[in-house]
Amino acid sequence: MRELTRYFDWNATTPILEPALKMWTEATHSLWHNPSSLYAEAGYAKQRLEDAREDLADVIGVDDPERIVFTSGATEANNAVIRHLSPNVSGRFAISATEHPCVEASAESYFGRERVFLIPVHPETGVIDLGRLRDELETSTVGAVSVMAANNETGTLQPWQDVAELCREYGVPFHCDAAQWIGKLPVDGLSQCDWLTASGHKFGGGRGVGFLLVPQDEEFHASVGGPQEHGRRAGTENVASAIAMVEALETVEEYGLSDVAELRGKARDVFENAVCSKLDIHTIGGNGPRLWNTSMILLPHTKNLKWLTRLSRRKFAVSTGSACSAGKGNPSKVMEAMGLDHEEMGRVLRLSGGWETTEEDWLTLADALFEIEEELRNPQ
Repeated sequence: MRELTRYFDWNATTPILEPALKMWTEATHSLWHNPSSLYAEAGYAKQRLEDAREDLADVIGVDDPERIVFTSGATEANNAVIRHLSPNVSGRFAISATEHPCVEASAESYFGRERVFLIPVHPETGVIDLGRLRDELETSTVGAVSVMAANNETGTLQPWQDVAELCREYGVPFHCDAAQWIGKLPVDGLSQCDWLTASGHKFGGGRGVGFLLVPQDEEFHASVGGPQEHGRRAGTENVASAIAMVEALETVEEYGLSDVAELRGKARDVFENAVCSKLDIHTIGGNGPRLWNTSMILLPHTKNLKWLTRLSRRKFAVSTGSACSAGKGNPSKVMEAMGLDHEEMGRVLRLSGGWETTEEDWLTLADALFEIEEELRNPQ
């Protein structure tokens, strides 16, 4: 596979960080024993897993490490949380109209479509209508809430702190999918969410591992059949991947994510100013708070796949939206909620940079878009 010199699909997945890779390699070689066995080597593997759990608890600000359950990623964790809530919650389950497909599909599967309330978002920003959520809570029609921290397509930042406070006020559980937030912005305060889910591969921790945070003293079983994860998720633990994921998060947190957001956000803004001033391009959600790394643009003409193909030839990796929906040909619920029609959805590109994506990288991408626009308008 040829190397892509300009990677702009960080919201889909991130390269594993070197410290995490080193930790994974060492753990794979030395901690391959089943941590549920009783001999000394297995006991050491178990201890290293629990050490990683404690380290993760420290990073996200949780007093009790046993509230953390290691999973295969946010999709599994989101499914498990919603499956757990469905028989224990009366009334409707409120989710934002721009939730990740795994949350929406789980909600409809376990609650039934008629019990799922979609919290509308403001078309210009993608931010949920907090007033509407409060109205629904006041009438006691909503028994649980799920709102993501940051959107995977537009980068829109949701007011999860306000939602958490609102849910506490009305005594309903709050779940937050923080897969896109963690690793891009500081984790400060996320522990105030009742349920919190994340994926390691979104912050350089490798694929196939994630975690969820369970409320204190909650009787919860993601799966049954064994005593692993303190009885909350059956199955032999992926010790090496869990350790590597925690190492990645500790590494990323040391970057100083607030400073990264300011610096790299300016680079993204320079790109948007350049392409919007020269081409008839519209930034979706650009009027609201967004992740510093994300730019979802509506192209002036021609299907996005033609743009993507030409960018790929120039060694740029971009996407047309959520990787979980790519290639299905179905309308994006996120774009639909933000007022785009079906034709416009076919002209969207999602561009997402990383911690080291520079202004030069963004401007090189802008130059490529200028060249492609000329090609498409004046084919040979």
